Amino acid sequence: MWLAMAVRVPVLVAVAWPYASGSRHLGHIAGAYLPADIYARYQRLAGNDVLMVSGSDVHGTPITVRADAEGVTPAEIVDRYHAEFCRQWETLGISWDLYTTTGTANHAAVTQDMFLVQLENGFIDKRMSEQYYDPVGQRFLPDRYIEGTCPHCGFEAARGDQCEHCSTTLDATDLIEPRSKISGAAPELRPTEHFYFRYSDFTERLEAWLKTRAGWRPHVLNFSFGWTAEGLQDRAITRDLDWGVELPVDDLGEGKRIYVWYDAVIGYLSASKEWASRNGDADAWKRWWHNDDARHLYFVGKDNIPFHALFWPAQLMAYGGLHLPDNVPANQYVTFSGAKMASGRGVGLTIDEGLALFEPDALRFALAAALPEHADTEVSITEIARRINDELVATWGNLVHRVFSMAHSKLGGRVPHATDRLPSDTELLDAVDDALSQGADCIERVELRAGLRAAMEAAARVNAYLNSTEPWKLASTDPERAETVLVTALEAVAGVRTGLAPYLPFSTAALDDVFGPVKSWERPAVPPGTAVRKPSPLFAKVDLDALGLADRGDPQG
Repeated sequence: MWLAMAVRVPVLVAVAWPYASGSRHLGHIAGAYLPADIYARYQRLAGNDVLMVSGSDVHGTPITVRADAEGVTPAEIVDRYHAEFCRQWETLGISWDLYTTTGTANHAAVTQDMFLVQLENGFIDKRMSEQYYDPVGQRFLPDRYIEGTCPHCGFEAARGDQCEHCSTTLDATDLIEPRSKISGAAPELRPTEHFYFRYSDFTERLEAWLKTRAGWRPHVLNFSFGWTAEGLQDRAITRDLDWGVELPVDDLGEGKRIYVWYDAVIGYLSASKEWASRNGDADAWKRWWHNDDARHLYFVGKDNIPFHALFWPAQLMAYGGLHLPDNVPANQYVTFSGAKMASGRGVGLTIDEGLALFEPDALRFALAAALPEHADTEVSITEIARRINDELVATWGNLVHRVFSMAHSKLGGRVPHATDRLPSDTELLDAVDDALSQGADCIERVELRAGLRAAMEAAARVNAYLNSTEPWKLASTDPERAETVLVTALEAVAGVRTGLAPYLPFSTAALDDVFGPVKSWERPAVPPGTAVRKPSPLFAKVDLDALGLADRGDPQG
């Protein structure tokens, strides 16, 4: 059988920090959080030391924009949505080692330390610049407080930092006909002083480093090389705000804060340090960050590529001595009826809406089968239901049910010794072991859809084995052979369960009473004497008629 690797590798699974400004949708789950969880769960079973961290980004201007709109404080918005996220992660089985926020004293201290070291190293300087000012609201406007028409695609509701429609990163001054989100007035350019990070100093170094990134997804490398070819631009890393990490120097006077573009990515480091402190060894984080043998993977959507493949590596280089990203397996978009899912525009299902319709494992399965790893993927309620019913229930759920039912009734609920295996029996077990090896290779390359496919094809192979051997008939004509077939099928099911464990944590655990917990990436033995209970369904079939959704293919609203 396929065995896990012997050397324990420290693996950092770093996951995009969601703004605590509104409910997240299924596109966010498919884009970053589910892939990260699948990968982390596999790495733990493979015997590696996994540290999976993220948290709620509490300093983004979307939070203050929403707070202004609702007439409440940013802290009230943060508390509301951070609690929502934590509840949803638990319901979905996202296996964080630490999920925190950027609002901690620890994060502020780590951010300020990085700022001061980079300032001392000459990679941060002060500059006067012109930024938009709202003459009605009488305040400088951070990027997200400005909307206008995207100069690249013509989208009329582009933000001052990025166009949500075409994913182009923008400066507010790039927008056509900009307007203040506070008053609706046309903003005016006025002089203001800020700290800038000298990203331009790292263009050549980043380009050379990117050329060493073997195995990265082509769209991530192509996007990144496009930026280095044009030359990175220095960016202001402070803003005229009263919500954010305080500056550790007073050069700019009052009313300035470190900006989210700079501090959010530092969260991967600050969360690692927080995790270490919480676990009683304040230096434990160094095993991941001061270790050339470590592996760092950043799970983000494609709109976050420049921040993780360019800006964050530049900040790490400017600080010195910290491990650089080993992979940024950014996903493309999940679309509904041709539109990119976006909570701000009401496109797609929120996480809570998805969980109200589908069981957590079933939802995880359907999304994992459609992960947008190399291209945008189209999803709808009816397609999610089809995958659950026609693939998950029909192939895996029914296989477990039929094998357990026969083992319970034909074997008296106890696993006997298997005798005189035939080539067809060993071929099945070899095929399951091969599927585990193939699945491991796929997941290591962050080809998670292919890893799921390998496990499901192994399940189909077990179903075909049962159909060809017909143990229900053998039970009366050749009971000894029937026992061998059913024991072989149980062993094969146990192996397939391992292959599906990173994708389906809840239904995997539901079989612990028979097979024991999945502790390693291998097909476990099913010892003689193991009790096999009468089965109950692993998954409920989705009835769109009962949900009143039979004709609803476009989940918008």
